[in-house]
Amino acid sequence: MAKNWAIAIGINQYDYLQPLNYAKRDAQLIQQFLQSEAGFEKIYFFSDDSPDIGGKSTRPNRANLRQVLLELFNKPFMGAGDNFWFFFSGHGIRHAERDYLMPSDGNPRDITETAIPINFVTERLRRCGADNVVLILDACRSLGTRAGEGIGRQTAEEASQQGVISIFSCSPQEYSYEIEALQQGAFTTALLEGLGIRGKCATVERLNQYLNFRVPEIVRQHNNGRQTPYIIAEPVNKSHLILVPRYATLADIATLKNDAYRAKDEGNLDLAEQLWIRVLAAASGQDMDAIEAIKRIDRLRWERKQAPAPLPRNTAANSAKGESTVEINPLKTFQLKEFLDNFNRELRRVEINPLKTFQFEVVTVNAQGNITNRRNEKAKYFEEDLGNGVTLEMVQIPGGTFTMGSPEGEVERYDSESPQHQVTVPGFFMGKYAVTQEQYQAIMSSNINPSNFKGDKRPVERVSWDEAVEFCKKLNQKTRCKYRLPSEAEWEYACRAGTTTPFYFGKTITTDLVNYHGKYPYGSAPKGEDRKQTTNVGKFSPNSFGLYDMHGNVLDWCQDVYNDNYQGAPKDGTAWLIGKDNNIKLLRGGGWIDSAKYCRSAIRRFYVRAFCHKAVGFRVVAVAVA
Repeated sequence: MAKNWAIAIGINQYDYLQPLNYAKRDAQLIQQFLQSEAGFEKIYFFSDDSPDIGGKSTRPNRANLRQVLLELFNKPFMGAGDNFWFFFSGHGIRHAERDYLMPSDGNPRDITETAIPINFVTERLRRCGADNVVLILDACRSLGTRAGEGIGRQTAEEASQQGVISIFSCSPQEYSYEIEALQQGAFTTALLEGLGIRGKCATVERLNQYLNFRVPEIVRQHNNGRQTPYIIAEPVNKSHLILVPRYATLADIATLKNDAYRAKDEGNLDLAEQLWIRVLAAASGQDMDAIEAIKRIDRLRWERKQAPAPLPRNTAANSAKGESTVEINPLKTFQLKEFLDNFNRELRRVEINPLKTFQFEVVTVNAQGNITNRRNEKAKYFEEDLGNGVTLEMVQIPGGTFTMGSPEGEVERYDSESPQHQVTVPGFFMGKYAVTQEQYQAIMSSNINPSNFKGDKRPVERVSWDEAVEFCKKLNQKTRCKYRLPSEAEWEYACRAGTTTPFYFGKTITTDLVNYHGKYPYGSAPKGEDRKQTTNVGKFSPNSFGLYDMHGNVLDWCQDVYNDNYQGAPKDGTAWLIGKDNNIKLLRGGGWIDSAKYCRSAIRRFYVRAFCHKAVGFRVVAVAVA
């Protein structure tokens, strides 16, 4: 599978320049998007107070930034189909016809010795070996207006020559605005929208179109100014690069295929191969045209290698005259055996594990907790093989629109569940159960099990938010899908499964249906059992989507940063990544230790991301399934 790495830099505090307000936050949001939405495995993050990595400082001064560019890119570590993104939010300046990024200790009176030339950055980025390098610069915050022309001209010229996709927040003569009402820069706001579910800009070309209308719109609304972003993507097939595979359409993939066929017809087998690998990445490794095309390219290279190199014309005559002959260099070859083996394994796994259907019983109760209805439902799912007989079952959740939050009349509700609002959620796949201990160990390591209540089929608990995210990263590396934590909206939509009552069972719950602290019932339900521990997953009846234990057993971590209420919350199902404190994360669902009111569909809980508890676990969603 393709590697996806990035560097994200955001600088608010400068030693010799005026401070910025939201550059650090912009970089944080980009980091979170790449990690949670785009499935990037490694992100090097530099900001005013970012934590050290491996004992090395990540303060964005010149020495630290040059060090990572020199050491990380000392030799190639990526290949065809891989992606490396570089995002910078801060000050930039043009000096002596060269473009520079200003690190935190950059001095405008000594630019050549304290700033970082952007052409040095692009040259180092190209050394990584990835054929998809994306440079995103939001660096015309103030200096461009003072010194005349800002950065962009030299960078655009050199980036196009090196094949680096370059995205600029504004033209060289303009200012890149920070928007106080949004607590972000206008450019990054639009960029995240475009790459996310609002814009669904799968390709460079579509992202360019979205930014061209959205950034000026935001600036007009808040500052009445002018800001014109632009993208340099040369050669032209770079504009067809699929940035976000989950939003790629059949037309996007078809365009890449056409580019690949054209490159082969023109004899450029290296480019054709790169383009077909991009097709495979966009199609999660399951496009037969691409697989067969790469095999043909490999065979063609082999055949050309075996063919004798033709002698130059009149070689004998030239030799007779005493003139030197010209040696024809043999065509380079490139072995794809390992790559093809990997994708063929993926293809066989897809053929073996198509979507399956399972049946289950759904029950409804009245206010007293008595079952009033039983009905049979069915849902589709796929199984992910984690090895050693351990599988992960992912249930297909159809897209739809629902009312998020609780009505004012709901018993024992909280203000944080207001205001109710309509949210449209695209379809996705969600774990049938919370992640179990055997699944956690299959991915993290057989000797890693933090759970207090041991049992292969019990949910893993005492897992922090960061550990849950790390599990998703390693799961992505092992499988064909893109896994992550659910957004809060996805979680509630999946939990409710079309219901509007406090619980998906109805107006209340009992301990015959849910594992919670039965001494504290809800509404008119009777008291029940207090098990004092987790139970095996799947013990109780599921909701009508086929999901188990969405109420009780363990709480589930979500992607979102906690906010006090839903004022300004996304309405498209995406995670809310903006809040007062990025260290405070959302939990949903209630646990075995909780009273019934804390297990409601609308209840919102929050803890610091490092929090671990024997009633806290998680479940995953899959966001890119072919």
